Amino acid sequence: MVLLALGVATSGVARAQAPSKTAGAPAAATPSAALPSAERILNHYYEAIGGRSAWEKLHSRVSKGTIEIATMNNLSGTIEVRMKAPNSTLVVIHLGGAVIRQGFDGATAWSDDPRNGLRVLTGAELEDERRESNFYHALDLQKIYSKMTATGTEKVGDLDTYVIEAVPLSGGDADRLYFDTQSGLLVHSVNHRHTPDGTMEFEVNIKDYRDVDGIKLPFSVEQISAQSAFTIKFSEIEQNVDLADSEFAEPAAEPAPPPSGK
Repeated sequence: MVLLALGVATSGVARAQAPSKTAGAPAAATPSAALPSAERILNHYYEAIGGRSAWEKLHSRVSKGTIEIATMNNLSGTIEVRMKAPNSTLVVIHLGGAVIRQGFDGATAWSDDPRNGLRVLTGAELEDERRESNFYHALDLQKIYSKMTATGTEKVGDLDTYVIEAVPLSGGDADRLYFDTQSGLLVHSVNHRHTPDGTMEFEVNIKDYRDVDGIKLPFSVEQISAQSAFTIKFSEIEQNVDLADSEFAEPAAEPAPPPSGK
């Protein structure tokens, strides 16, 4: 899910401490003797979001909406996310007069923000972007993670959820995924992402699923980390849009300003 990258992007505008407690954060895990297997939980999720046959009819998506950063006095702006199968993405944020862009063209990952400028992502950052840019990411969790284990049930707000601990293929800290026991939908997660400042842990609340062309997509995503807290609300999602491969390519570097007085 490409939106997980945005905590890195918004740190290019400013840094602030997030609230000490996530709204809707899960309560303590409770093991259950009747707990279904991770495979059964995931199959329920795949069915809940429309199933593979419906997803494979789609090849691109353009999502537009707003972003509000709670830790920056509720500063708000606009966001557009472009995705093209199999694994190209472009995120453009306009926020407080700044423009933040992050993309992946299937081979090269890059970001451009006021704090770090234009740079190419390598190593663990590149692998994060490659994984999250998978257009069918929601259906490929068992390919993205090397091991997925159901660990118990937890409350997320008013919802009962099954918890799956997921170990990335590249190793490192395991993510935790929370699936509504009734609807099967993914409603919360605890994830890890590599940044220039080290590994960042963040929580994501996923809400307002709606039917779009035969599949279910969330229209509200809240992300909280030690660096920032923001909410994205999409107002428009259009699929099977004609997108050129060149849209996702690393932009040319801007020329250096002329020496003073010239």
